Amino acid sequence: MKGSELPPELFRRQDETPDHRFYAEPRFVTHIDDATIIALTEYYRETLRAGDRLLDLMSSWVSHLPGDVVYGDVAGLGMNREELAANPRLDRFEVRDLNADPTLPWEDSRFDTVMIAVSIQYLIAPFEVFSEIVRVLKDGGRCIIAMSHRLFPTKAVYAFQTLSLADRCRLVAAYMESTGAIGNIESIDRSPANADPLWIVTGRRLPR
Repeated sequence: MKGSELPPELFRRQDETPDHRFYAEPRFVTHIDDATIIALTEYYRETLRAGDRLLDLMSSWVSHLPGDVVYGDVAGLGMNREELAANPRLDRFEVRDLNADPTLPWEDSRFDTVMIAVSIQYLIAPFEVFSEIVRVLKDGGRCIIAMSHRLFPTKAVYAFQTLSLADRCRLVAAYMESTGAIGNIESIDRSPANADPLWIVTGRRLPR
């Protein structure tokens, strides 16, 4: 599936005003409940290696990484400086609106893993962003997209408000496939009982 094959309406939003206005004030809240946070943290514990260089895209004041694992470097990119500055897991961060500028300010092959946690629904130019993700990933590096069902309805693209769960996972897989550089793509359900759901789409950067 290519971006040109999808109706542009899928990537429109109720509120098309510049995002920096919406995210100007910090929101020190979590967007999934405690049991789902634990499930995501446990997935990261199982999947990420100590010493890895990580990029937390669309980050905020919490990255959901296990607190007892030491990574080689954790970079973050998000919309609100105060939130990013309060995130204890970030070694460095950049403030950037990917909907205004989908490029990433890091060199090629820098990261072992690029993650987006419960924010993929806000990208209006996902294919451009994923082209950048594969550029900054090392060969064999992971791309991990975690999703749930909560969202800001005025800022989430229509795709994530109208498509079924299965189709949302297929759409994120299509973001990866469109790059021609991510393989071994799979969708994983790590939803805890009686809590917010947790769906993960993951793939690996193919050798250059």
